Amino acid sequence: MRLDFIRPLYERRGPYASVYVGALTGPERESHWRGVRDRLEQDGHADKATVDALREEAMRAAAGRALFATHGDVVLAESLDRTPRELAMWSPLPHVTPLLMQRGENVPHLRVIIDHAGAELTAFGGGSPRKATVEAAAWPLQKTAQGGWSQKRYERAVDEAWEKNAVAVAQEIDEQVRRLGTEVILVAGEPKSRSFLLHHLGTKSADRVTMVEHGSRDDHGQFEQDVERSLDEWLDRRRAELLERHQESDGPVGMARVCHALREGRVHALLLPGELPKPVWIGEGGTQVATDPAELRRWGVNEPIQERSDSALARAAAMTDAELWFTDAVSDVAAVLRY
Repeated sequence: MRLDFIRPLYERRGPYASVYVGALTGPERESHWRGVRDRLEQDGHADKATVDALREEAMRAAAGRALFATHGDVVLAESLDRTPRELAMWSPLPHVTPLLMQRGENVPHLRVIIDHAGAELTAFGGGSPRKATVEAAAWPLQKTAQGGWSQKRYERAVDEAWEKNAVAVAQEIDEQVRRLGTEVILVAGEPKSRSFLLHHLGTKSADRVTMVEHGSRDDHGQFEQDVERSLDEWLDRRRAELLERHQESDGPVGMARVCHALREGRVHALLLPGELPKPVWIGEGGTQVATDPAELRRWGVNEPIQERSDSALARAAAMTDAELWFTDAVSDVAAVLRY
C-alpha cells in the first residue's frame, strides 16, 4: 500500500485528535456526537477549535468517517466502506492503522475500455477516481462491404483511424503512468484496438497491462467484476513477491531492527501482522523512531516521547516513500529493504 494520501498529516505538528465514527444521521446525530466529544474531552487534551472542526466535518456525510484534526483544522477526512469500531482519542501522531486496515491495499491503477472511436479511462490513486474520454479521429470508423475499386483504400483509411485513436489513448496512458505512478493498467474492449494500443504504449506502461475479457463502453457490469478479480490476483502476487524478497535477503524482523532500517531510509516495504499498540519512542522528524530513547538522543532528539508502534511506523513509511502491507504471514513487524 502506498501511503502518499496520509503524508499531509505529518506536515502538521500534533497532538492529533483521531476520530472514527459511524454514520451520524437522524435525530440522534447530535447526542451521538456529544458522546464523541465527551471522550475527547476526557482525554485531557481538549482543544475546542479542533473539536468544533471535527463536529462540522462529521455531520457533513452520511457514511462512516475517519477524521484526523489538529490545531483547529481537519487535516484528513476519509469515508469508510464499513461501519468502523468507534474511537475518539488524542495522541502525538494520528492513529491511522484502523483506516489503513479497512482501506486495504489501494493499488494505483487505470481502467481502460477501448474501441475504434477511442477509449474511456478511469484513474484510481491519489484521491477520487478521475474519468477521461480520449478520441482523435471521428471518421471513418466503420468498414463496409460495398466493393468497388476504392474498397481497399477505404478499409485502409478505417484502419488508420482506429490506429490514430489507439495512439492517442496510448499517449494518455503513458502520461497517467508517469504522473500517478500507476501500478496496473486493466484493458478491455475491441480486440483490434487493444492490439494497436499495446503496439504504441511505452515500455513502462506495456509492462503494467492486464487484459480483461469483458467490457464495453455501454456495459460496465462484468468489466467491474473482472477488474476487481484481476486486482485481487495482482495484490496476492505482489504480497507473495515481497515476502519472498524478505526471506531471500534475510530482511530485518522485530521493532528494533526495523526502526533502525527506517531511520537510515533503507526500507522499501513494511510488513505488519495487524495493529501494534505497544509503545516506541519518537521525535519530531518523520524517521525518528526507536525502541530505546537513548538511541534517539544519539540521533539528535532532545526529548523523545512515546507513541504507538503502528502510528510511528506508518509515519516513517509515508515520509520515506515505503510501502506498508498487512499480512498474517508474519508474526512480528518485518521489512523488505531497498539495499
